[in-house]
Amino acid sequence: MLLKTFEVKKEWVDYNNHMNMSYYVLVFDQAWEVALEKFKMGGTAAKDLNRSTMVVETNTKYLNEVKEGEMVNVNLTYFDHDKKRLHFKMEMISQKTNKLSASMEWISLYIDLSKRKVTEFEEEKIKIMKDFIEQNKSKFSTEGLLFTSKLKK
Repeated sequence: MLLKTFEVKKEWVDYNNHMNMSYYVLVFDQAWEVALEKFKMGGTAAKDLNRSTMVVETNTKYLNEVKEGEMVNVNLTYFDHDKKRLHFKMEMISQKTNKLSASMEWISLYIDLSKRKVTEFEEEKIKIMKDFIEQNKSKFSTEGLLFTSKLKK
């Protein structure tokens, strides 16, 4: 499921003439923000509700180069949660080659920013996520996931 499309900017390219690894993380993070806003856990929730998420573990694979000016799609390929954690995976696909350029799997915790402590999702957010999973589960794949044992269901 497409989250966001990006054009590889000149400032993202390193001396090897391809996108520097740090910008892969930036692209994945900005794409994930699209989903977080749908789940009412993104920047708006941080400002208005003092609740947000924080990443605690990632696994990134860099599989094919992308170069300046290339367009890449970031797709959400897996999503699940428990009472306090999000588990998801995204893939970056080059529009030019249609090849998988990179993937990133994450575990994030839900945080009460006023206490800087992990907290449980509100019922409204659990319903939003449950509905999202139900509508999109046929598009998700568990292939190659490393963090499935991290959720406490």
